[in-house]
Amino acid sequence: MSSPLASARTLVVKVGSSLVTNEGRGLDLEAIAGWASQIAQLHKLGKRTVLVSSGAIAEGMQRLGWSRRPRSMHELQAAAAVGQMGLVQCYETCFREHALHTAQVLLTHADMADRQRYLNARSTLRTLLRLGVVPVINENDTVVTDEIKFGDNDTLSALVANLVEADVLVVLTDQPGLFDADPRRDPKAKLVESAAAGDPRLEAMATGTGTELAKGGMITKVLAAKRAARSGAHTVIASGREPDVLLRLAHGERIGTLLVAATVPLAARKQWLADHLSVAGRLRLDAGAVQALARDGKSLLPIGVVEVLGEFGRGEVVGCLDPQGREVARGLANYSSAEARQIMRKPSGEIEKILGYVDEPELIHRDNLVLL
Repeated sequence: MSSPLASARTLVVKVGSSLVTNEGRGLDLEAIAGWASQIAQLHKLGKRTVLVSSGAIAEGMQRLGWSRRPRSMHELQAAAAVGQMGLVQCYETCFREHALHTAQVLLTHADMADRQRYLNARSTLRTLLRLGVVPVINENDTVVTDEIKFGDNDTLSALVANLVEADVLVVLTDQPGLFDADPRRDPKAKLVESAAAGDPRLEAMATGTGTELAKGGMITKVLAAKRAARSGAHTVIASGREPDVLLRLAHGERIGTLLVAATVPLAARKQWLADHLSVAGRLRLDAGAVQALARDGKSLLPIGVVEVLGEFGRGEVVGCLDPQGREVARGLANYSSAEARQIMRKPSGEIEKILGYVDEPELIHRDNLVLL
């Protein structure tokens, strides 16, 4: 199989901190000009590109004269706010050389978790692409907290690929791709040239990053590919140090690791459910309920729930756990956690007697439920 970029119309490109900064000493203007040049040439080939770029905090640190990455959340947010100005200015200047407009889009997990904001972000990005604009995306580090952040731009890039229904996600890093062992420790480690996105063996192969500047590592890239595959996007993990890597991929050359998506993407509403990085609460199910969901495609009834964990309201996203505690599905709850505790292990016919009313016979309807 040749590089999927050859036939792709819409792609998301993620560049890590090491590829846009001078080892933490602010932005690498020459490198960013190179990315702009390659994306401009992709544009001429009829390929619409969304760029997810790290680098804001590193640039902010340089501007503020900080040699070490701060640990305080407020100082990190301040560095991101200062650095974002330089990052956007640099991209705008470089893309203007190719007569291309750019747009800054800052996202938070809250933008993805709220259905209306998710649809608004989707519409904005798709409109920008239709207008020939290159969206430059980053997490809105100036306002997020640890509890509501994506945590790394690999995850963000996968969610953006889902959002715009991209054909391909390209994750560029300082490594040649995914190896079957840690190449820093095992000289016999081999590059994984191709595999199925979501193959659990990939997660066992992935290792953490050794750089102080980057956040995440190969494991976040493997999980990003798994997430991107839900909307049908293939993922390429490749070295951004390769000359003209995007152009060579676009002309069919195989570089790095290709993680292939399944052929059938999830429907848009279920994709939104799957994209939640956190859930409001959890329901522990018995084995029969798990089988009804996973094998038979049924709704979740109260009788199949053995425990309600956390507090949530009606209409919030909850996770469904199997008896071993693994999350097997998530969906929109028809009842609050307090109500769910009253009706769990009970037949649906008793809901009205217990609660005084019946909204739906299901705790989660199958139309509002996605398997993971």
